[in-house]
Amino acid sequence: MSALASTTGASAAAPDKKLVTAPSELRWFRDPATEFELLRLTDTAKSAAVLPPSPNRIVTRGGGLIYCSDRSGSMQVWRMDMRNAKSGQSQQLTHAESLETSAVTLLSDERRLVYVDGNALVLLNRRPETVYTVESGWTFAGNLSVSDDGSTAALSESRAGRYRLRVVGLKRGGSVATPFEASEPLRYCRLRPKRSGLLYNHNGVLTLVNSDGRGSKQLAVAGGKAGFAIWSMNGRTVFYLTVPVARENVQLREHNPETSEDKLIANTTQFISFAVNADGSVFAGISGSKAAPYVLLLVRAGRRELTLAEHKASVADRATVAFSVNSQRLFYGTDREGKPAIYSIGMEKFVEDTISPDTWDDEDEKKSKKKKKTAR
Repeated sequence: MSALASTTGASAAAPDKKLVTAPSELRWFRDPATEFELLRLTDTAKSAAVLPPSPNRIVTRGGGLIYCSDRSGSMQVWRMDMRNAKSGQSQQLTHAESLETSAVTLLSDERRLVYVDGNALVLLNRRPETVYTVESGWTFAGNLSVSDDGSTAALSESRAGRYRLRVVGLKRGGSVATPFEASEPLRYCRLRPKRSGLLYNHNGVLTLVNSDGRGSKQLAVAGGKAGFAIWSMNGRTVFYLTVPVARENVQLREHNPETSEDKLIANTTQFISFAVNADGSVFAGISGSKAAPYVLLLVRAGRRELTLAEHKASVADRATVAFSVNSQRLFYGTDREGKPAIYSIGMEKFVEDTISPDTWDDEDEKKSKKKKKTAR
């Protein structure tokens, strides 16, 4: 049985390749800034470990954590068993030649993994399959996003000062479309959960477009420019950060593309990226402030921030953060000890237990249908 199969029910071993298992490297310590008890998941003395960025799907319902590590001699995708604090064993899932650590995500069924190896987009199920290769002359330029149903991926490419957004069918010989091309890089692209549509950020402008490039609509965001942005779990609204002017605060806001309603969630301590929990009640942010290089918890009700730990990343943009499915644990990646490592902190005291995003959305839909039925 392969590493992925042991927890998700499907094989992920590359053919004729030996799977590597690594023992637990967990170590408890207290954060020097907050005195909160933290758990370091990977040992910087043994390897560099990178946590793929939000909103990539990297935490499983069964307590698995998908991350990247070079402990086997090259950067590969691993799965760590985090079902309890006494676990921590990891298994290697890939044998990539040139893994892009920012472009790794599970599909929603948690049985398949998608990643970028050099200029190849790879779907890992029972065996790795290259489903798309970047055209000659072009190179992968980041921003991998995969649809909920696992049928479509979006990514960006570059060539000689040109950048384009590509939408790829995740089947061999699947369709390929180019919804957007420009002379400046795209910052983010996000396929819309539960609905059709693709959101991308170009020069601070958020644009929603169909995968074939039709129906393009620029979202009217506060302050004129947007930074980091992700969809809500049910795909109804977009959470985004404003780009500050002079000494303005970075705001976390929510935008509804259908109604154009745009509202403030809270001012932040210079967030540059964030993750949201399953029900949208709390956000975990990475502060870009040099004076306050922290991982912060933002509680939506009351608009309150709580400092959780120092990230002290050498480059704040490279620090990443993710919630467990039930919101009871937070994972973050940083090179605070000189080499990239992954850390975790329990959220039981700060955040209520949430159900899974998919179930949450189903229940949300059920309530909506019940209200309509009652109205009749």
